[in-house]
Amino acid sequence: MVNLKALVKERKLSPVERLSNRLGYMGAAFIMISPYLLPDAIGAVTYIMGGILSLPQVFVAKQWNLVIVNLNVTFGYLIYLYNI
Repeated sequence: MVNLKALVKERKLSPVERLSNRLGYMGAAFIMISPYLLPDAIGAVTYIMGGILSLPQVFVAKQWNLVIVNLNVTFGYLIYLYNI
């Protein structure tokens, strides 16, 4: 049987990667609770915060499609908040 540990490269995360991961988890949590708060303005604010906090994680990971999605969420809810 193949030793699976031999197939995985062991490496430590840099401080920037660790910080961006933590910010990304916090942003994802804000995005998850936002639909329940959306009838009020606080829902739009948590969507905006979630989009901004998720940006460093996807930027460091070079997932450019998710960078665009997070920017879209942020700008979309900024426009929504402006029109309330």
